[in-house]
Amino acid sequence: MKIISDALELKTYLKTMSKRVGFVPTMGALHDGHLSLIKRAKEECAFVVVSIFVNPTQFLQGEDLESYPSRNDADLKICELSGVDVVFLPQAKDIYGEDELSIVAPNVRGFVLEGATRPGHFNGVLTVVNKLFNIVNPDFAYFGKKDAQQLNLISLMVKQLFMSVVIVPVDTVRESDGLAMSSRNIYLSKEERVKALKISTALYEATKMVGSGELDITVIKEKMLRILSPLEIGYVEILNRDFEYIREVQLSKSIILVEVLVGRTRLLDNLWI
Repeated sequence: MKIISDALELKTYLKTMSKRVGFVPTMGALHDGHLSLIKRAKEECAFVVVSIFVNPTQFLQGEDLESYPSRNDADLKICELSGVDVVFLPQAKDIYGEDELSIVAPNVRGFVLEGATRPGHFNGVLTVVNKLFNIVNPDFAYFGKKDAQQLNLISLMVKQLFMSVVIVPVDTVRESDGLAMSSRNIYLSKEERVKALKISTALYEATKMVGSGELDITVIKEKMLRILSPLEIGYVEILNRDFEYIREVQLSKSIILVEVLVGRTRLLDNLWI
């Protein structure tokens, strides 16, 4: 496994690559969710690149940039054992310069849900992903469905900027108790971890209601809010998969999304229905 920190060095190294390149961008603190992305990339591509970069431009003032979990040695070992071919391990100075250009999130779907509560967040996400795509020039890039709004906006960017990369969504991986895997789960105390299980409970109850024929979004949301109480709720929404508001659940075309604060830890989860 090769470890490269310089963007131009990696770009030059990959330029002559004749194999199909799969790319898994991460912010490190790798867990089984990331491993599912790497595994899928290995299955579909002959050459796999993983990036580990905690992107500063997607954190708002007062968020957990400084304390975001970092364990590069362990992450590199995981990548090596997983058969990754190249790990891109840059510093912020390798990615950003002065007087930077920026990709701006779309005016509608970039400013709902997480975009509404974290203005500028998706500008940072899209900008760094655009940079990473330009450096790696992958054939396929793998993203988890857990960050559904991010996945939607990256897919939109690829479509609207006529990029050649194919975006591959990968199902959310969960702990045995149902909690969606996240690098931020390590912040949770034992008591908070128990409280966090309300999230998956609410999501599964919503899908049961839909399976029983309940399609009224107001009714479903009311039940979810009761289950999630007394957690601090950022949002509970049911949208179509273009992140547009709808009045009734559209089967096989909708997504249930939740953002809550458990203690000081912000957790996202969703189910595609």
